[in-house]
Amino acid sequence: MLKGLALTPPVLGRISIGRVVERDGRRLPEKDDEFTITTQVQGREGWIPHPVDQTLRETAGAKLRAVPVRLPFNDPDLVMRASYSMFDRRTGRPVCVGNGETCKRATAEGVQTLACPSPDGCALAAEGGCKPYARMNVRIGDEDELGTFVFRTTGFNSIRTLAARLHYLQALSGGLLASLPLELRLRGKSTAQSFGTPIFYVDLTTRAGSSLAETLAQAKDLDAARRAGGFDQEALDGAAREGFARGAFEESAEEGVAVVQEFFPEPPPHPENTASRSSRRTLRDKLSAKADPSGHVHSHN
Repeated sequence: MLKGLALTPPVLGRISIGRVVERDGRRLPEKDDEFTITTQVQGREGWIPHPVDQTLRETAGAKLRAVPVRLPFNDPDLVMRASYSMFDRRTGRPVCVGNGETCKRATAEGVQTLACPSPDGCALAAEGGCKPYARMNVRIGDEDELGTFVFRTTGFNSIRTLAARLHYLQALSGGLLASLPLELRLRGKSTAQSFGTPIFYVDLTTRAGSSLAETLAQAKDLDAARRAGGFDQEALDGAAREGFARGAFEESAEEGVAVVQEFFPEPPPHPENTASRSSRRTLRDKLSAKADPSGHVHSHN
């Protein structure tokens, strides 16, 4: 197996609550008030809808605000990986990923493990572009029990809510997270920062019409049936954990370009800034080295 290549869950499609639109010659993210399930293929109009998107809508054109799912793993930290993340907006390559204590950062000397004081206390993050970023893998339907759909978000409300739900449900079920029949549900709230305009975030709940007790009973039955059939969930979690650990970064540069467009867009230029893009130092340049007049290179930590 290739060294340094993270092995991530097979992805059949994407789940999003927004899109990337063209505006004033720039590709910018735009929030939405419903889920959209797409393939991993982009056309001229954006990501191509996945057939399951229409299947889940009650009628053609109806808003999709709940998606029935199961989770691929029992370990919440395998289902959803959240970190402070920074990408090179020019290349899409991951630059720095941290958890508030330590980070892995791409430097001229290779990937280094450094202290991570979180964006509020990090000199590199002060330049902009570092924020919480999460990926959550879920299963939709039973056609492919190893295939997943990925939900990505930089929304604090979604990250905090989903992380709490995952850990609570794991505890309540006795560790049978992967056997629970659940659903992703879109919720809205208003904050002072939104000036009364609703903002939408993602929650994870029992399915509509099912109580928590019924959901737990179904999970126990499914887990027993799987074990009887030779399904080893513990081994699957172990393989996933090892796969994630193989690489310093989860996203490749190829995936990073789309991630940057949707979640880490370039801030609008200031009118007084007349410097051309070609004359600006890239983020990788800043990270890699600082040359002095003698030509010696000093690494940035």
